[in-house]
Amino acid sequence: MTELNLPVLDLSELDRGPESAARFRDDLRTATHEVGFFYLTGTGIPAELEARLHQAAIDFFALPEEDKLAIENVKSPHFRGYTRVGGERTQGKVDWREQIDIGPERDAETDPDAPDFARLTGPNLWPDAQPELREIVDEWQDYLIGIARKLLRAWALALGADESYFDQHFGEPSTLLKIVKYPGKDDPTPQQGVGAHKDSGVLTLLWVEPGKAGLQVEKDGVWVDAPNVPGAFIVNIGEMLEYATQGYLIATNHRVISPKAPANRISVPFFFNPALDAKLPLIELPAELAAHARGVTQDPTNPIHSLYGENALKSRLRAHPDVAAIHHPDLVAARATS
Repeated sequence: MTELNLPVLDLSELDRGPESAARFRDDLRTATHEVGFFYLTGTGIPAELEARLHQAAIDFFALPEEDKLAIENVKSPHFRGYTRVGGERTQGKVDWREQIDIGPERDAETDPDAPDFARLTGPNLWPDAQPELREIVDEWQDYLIGIARKLLRAWALALGADESYFDQHFGEPSTLLKIVKYPGKDDPTPQQGVGAHKDSGVLTLLWVEPGKAGLQVEKDGVWVDAPNVPGAFIVNIGEMLEYATQGYLIATNHRVISPKAPANRISVPFFFNPALDAKLPLIELPAELAAHARGVTQDPTNPIHSLYGENALKSRLRAHPDVAAIHHPDLVAARATS
């Protein structure tokens, strides 16, 4: 087997007695202190559900263009629905991918005095031509929410906090699931499937099509490959967990390189974040851990907010300037002058 550039953790160790659980927590803390990324096995995801999700993704991207554009995200003030190839940006540059964005299924916020980030709350756009997609996505997300909660409880203990620390401060989670297709490119590599970035939230669980590579992680100042590992998710933490630990845990730059034509690549990232109105307080780390906290890496052009809704809104406005211009010109103007 090829040597992997990221650590591999087995979630089932948490259920194998106190010693195995303690070892998992130590490995979890080390992986996210040193790298910010790891492979996660032992999640209990049914293979048949994984296969159904994969087929649903293939079927969605095979729909006629008019069926996909019927739910194009420019029709959603909540940044939901289909994004055509080239419709999203990272660091101001075009990402070469198409995707559908799916968030919590809720009614749109109608209170005129609600904070700006409440505009992200609202219904999803589902393709009429593929009614089974919603059921498969709901089932998939139910499993991943359980995995995410289990990981956060393990992190809390590993950081010297009460096991329920994150449960207490999360509220109703703001999830985001993307089903993404990276079309092959004939141009010389590297081509930007997704540009280098750090995730803006807390936790990401990434499923990658079997046998496919393309994800790269910045490790010790060098880009290293993070290919698919059968039966494993690729997990990384976002800026809010770095913020909450004052840099003891690290959010890491990563990017996706477009595949060479005629190949393509499907991936399904799932972002598990606090409620939009939730603020993650700083964790009071034990002295032996606090001594190794590096402080938060702040980009003055892309600040980290402790209130998740502010982070999420900032991210959406930057990534989808066309949606922002159509539905939120007041926010665009306000940020341009601030």
